[in-house]
Amino acid sequence: MEEFKVPKKFPTTVVGSYPKLDPAPEILRKLRKKELDEKDFHELVRPAIKKVVDDYLWAGIDIISDGEQSREDMVVYFAERIKGYTVGDWVRIFDNTYFRRPVIFDKVEWTSPMTIEDWEYARSISKKRPVKAILTGPYTMVEWSFDLYYKDRKEAVLDIAKVIRKEVEEYLRRGVKYVQVDEPALSTRPWREDAELVKEALEIIFRGVQAKRVIHICFGRLERILPYILDYPVDQFDLEFKNSDFRLLSYLKEYSFDKELGYGVIDVHSLQIENIDEIVKDIEKLMKLDIIGPEKIYIDPDCGLKRLPREIARAKLRNMVEAAKIARERW
Repeated sequence: MEEFKVPKKFPTTVVGSYPKLDPAPEILRKLRKKELDEKDFHELVRPAIKKVVDDYLWAGIDIISDGEQSREDMVVYFAERIKGYTVGDWVRIFDNTYFRRPVIFDKVEWTSPMTIEDWEYARSISKKRPVKAILTGPYTMVEWSFDLYYKDRKEAVLDIAKVIRKEVEEYLRRGVKYVQVDEPALSTRPWREDAELVKEALEIIFRGVQAKRVIHICFGRLERILPYILDYPVDQFDLEFKNSDFRLLSYLKEYSFDKELGYGVIDVHSLQIENIDEIVKDIEKLMKLDIIGPEKIYIDPDCGLKRLPREIARAKLRNMVEAAKIARERW
């Protein structure tokens, strides 16, 4: 099969998660009840991953993911596989959304690959499209856990960064092209010292990495941390825009943003399907600023799509791809 070529302008991608598709919910339930071992779990969830990849291919996404079908939660998944962690009781996040908040009870250590198997399977059926390696960042892991071991938050974050680095090394050995670290917790604590701590962690994770290095941050007051993150050791910032009515755009201009940008044009919290013209106009908002060229702009949703119905997620992605095609002709 001929190698797939990612468009030079306005390539389309996803942030990571996708609605849970059968049989993933049932397989996750069996894993929680300890009715499956890790190997069987990843094999049995493959049909759900295939459905996700098929949806991405149908929509025309250029750079895809495995849809995180194995991940009950972005933090819990890793906590269950990192030595030094245990999973605690259910904690309410908002509305009727709960998660099992992890507990750090000992020094954290990497013991074996945590995400590689799903990624390799998605890559095997991706029709040569690149599949992003997507990892929850160490800052978010600590912020969304109970820490009963480390007396210093910085030490905890940097130790988990070393764990994530080990996982990245496994990807590099397999030829990964895109590595994304998710740090949604950073926007909830938009302070310079926290941003600097994340920078230290990223230096551990990304040191010497030749693949495309991406950090994803969403929601919160992103403009408050923007001045402190522009020198991060990453190639691309993947940020939320649509849900906040593109408030961040003027700040990108103010701070002379010049790295690649994952430009969120799909509201993952809304059931309304953005039409093609609407998305093109939203891309135009960025182009009018004249701060980065189309070769540095990746078109994607604000965040993961997991809370949407499948058909709505598919339709949103399809329109996003069609809008990106128009943008390539226009700019």
